[in-house]
Amino acid sequence: MIAPTERRIALPHLALAVQVWGDDSAPPLLALHGWLDNAGSYALLAPRLTERYKVIALDLPGHGHSDHLASGASYYYLDYVRAVLDAADALQLDRYALLGHSMGAGIAALVAAATPQRIERLCLIEGLGPLGDDGTQTLKRFREALTPHVGNRKPLRVFRDVEQAVSARVMASGLAAELARPIVTRGLIETEGGWRWRSDPRLMQTSAVRQAESQIHAILRGIEAPSALLLAEPATPYLPSAPMQARADCVPNIVVSHLAGGHHLHLEQPAAVADWIGAPA
Repeated sequence: MIAPTERRIALPHLALAVQVWGDDSAPPLLALHGWLDNAGSYALLAPRLTERYKVIALDLPGHGHSDHLASGASYYYLDYVRAVLDAADALQLDRYALLGHSMGAGIAALVAAATPQRIERLCLIEGLGPLGDDGTQTLKRFREALTPHVGNRKPLRVFRDVEQAVSARVMASGLAAELARPIVTRGLIETEGGWRWRSDPRLMQTSAVRQAESQIHAILRGIEAPSALLLAEPATPYLPSAPMQARADCVPNIVVSHLAGGHHLHLEQPAAVADWIGAPA
């Protein structure tokens, strides 16, 4: 496995970590990971893309080696979009390709709609826009999100070693141990008695607000870059085919493909996903 270069980006309100593969002279590709993952999510895919791109995998706020938000702050989708735009500015990426997986794909789609003049190409794996709201659970989520959480959080789990943490991630995600390990090792920090997750526990809290599906469709219509969406086959349960196709229909220039596998296609089949990214737009 090719080791990436580690970098740190100082933003006005927090610092973000990135892993970089490839030559500085190559066109940049900014890669965004999924919820509770980190830049290690691209450890198997990124080295396969370096003949074409300089791959910059970002640890999103609260994930991996990036800072957590300040006390009292919450993690909202639109704030992730702002953090990615700020990171692109700090990295001096005037124009770049954008790759995202799952939550990262949702964020990437919003970034592409917000700044169409900067996005050369958009590649999305298992995601297109944020989780939407059909109204049936709005009040329940709203109340749950605003219920005080201080003092009723479970203590952070401490793993005796890295392998126990890998096993826990395998059970939660269904990934094979060797595929989960790059995410797990980057997502751990040593503590008294063993290891614990680096990620901010507040990432597990319910969001008080989600956008309506009609709003998401309106934003997706603003994507101008040549776009590609790769979905697992069979479909991931929380990404049903009909709503995903309805979203894809909003994007003017998108090609939807399917690949046999699970939600982390880029870890399960990095060669096939690299070929998909390398295909003509």
